[in-house]
Amino acid sequence: MQADAIDQVIKSAIEVMESSKYQIFDLAENARHERNELMKEQEEVKAEAIKTIDLVDKLELDLRRSRIRLSEVSRDFRRFHEADIKTAYDNANLMQLQLTLMREKENHLRTRRDELQKRIKSADKLVQRAERIVFQMDIVLGYLSGDLSEVSHILETAKNRQMLGLKIILAQEEERRRIAREIHDGMAQTLANLVLRSEIAERLLAKQEYDVVKEELQVLKSQVRGGLEEVRKMIFNLRPMALDDLGLVPAVRKYAQDFEERTRILTKLEVKGKEMRLPSGMEAAIFRLIQEAFSNVFKHAKATFVEVELLFGMDYIHVKFSDNGIGFNVGKTEQIITNGTNFGILGMRERLDLLEGKMEIVSEINLGTKINMEIPIRPQNKEENTDG
Repeated sequence: MQADAIDQVIKSAIEVMESSKYQIFDLAENARHERNELMKEQEEVKAEAIKTIDLVDKLELDLRRSRIRLSEVSRDFRRFHEADIKTAYDNANLMQLQLTLMREKENHLRTRRDELQKRIKSADKLVQRAERIVFQMDIVLGYLSGDLSEVSHILETAKNRQMLGLKIILAQEEERRRIAREIHDGMAQTLANLVLRSEIAERLLAKQEYDVVKEELQVLKSQVRGGLEEVRKMIFNLRPMALDDLGLVPAVRKYAQDFEERTRILTKLEVKGKEMRLPSGMEAAIFRLIQEAFSNVFKHAKATFVEVELLFGMDYIHVKFSDNGIGFNVGKTEQIITNGTNFGILGMRERLDLLEGKMEIVSEINLGTKINMEIPIRPQNKEENTDG
């Protein structure tokens, strides 16, 4: 009877999730269609801006000629009559008016271009979120659509290797999406804007408007520096160079500094004991544990202060992580972890299991959170002796 009841619940959940998945898919398609329309309009605005700039150039040339003509007829009263002077004056005024209107149109097109760029970026984010949700729902539906005995087995063994494999797949896909999103929203947009601004600067240079060109070049320089900084941050997030070159402590110190600058959450790092180099794989695993703890604070804790303590012992390294955030109910969270839905803490526990370490979490509502991790270490020289 319990199996039948569970089977019915699962079937109902599958129907609801299938319906929701297609609704989310429709939202993604609508957002994608809107993005394509915005990109098409952006291309039209760009083409119109180029035409307007060319027309402004022509009008400026015509205005110079009309002013020269007005100057000529104004000086020579013997050759030209009052009607000639009036005609030259009217032409000069007309050229000035048309030039003013075209310059206003050019400014309007630039503003519209920037607005379209922001809307395209927003539509991209909506599409990516919807695709991520559909992807996660497909994974869940794949498990729920299997045999009831298999589902029961998964529920009873939430911490086994299948859950670890699922978490790794999700983490890999999420990381790929994050990297693609960072490149698209960061460097790709920056490079596209640089191309457009360089074209504008080139045209302004041809018109000898050096002050405006100087301002455009300053903006270009600022954007190049920002893009370079984004690339450096992406490289550090993928694999901190300091971790291989200098070791665990410098890499953690650099990450804590970047975390404080990025989130405005005050951080403090304290190192105790005799610092030593560890095997590369162990240093990477401990760094990822600390990185995940920082990520959890940023996503959930609403903290203003984070403290990390690294204590190097003879046979163990202790990592103490604490924050002054809103805290949480440890018992309920542990239950969620058992069900395999909290991948942040679950991933930390699984990393520690691979390192033969252990973790203790102490937290209360509105009293912050403390995480104590203890990891057995074997320095590189001891490993070499063991291998020999």
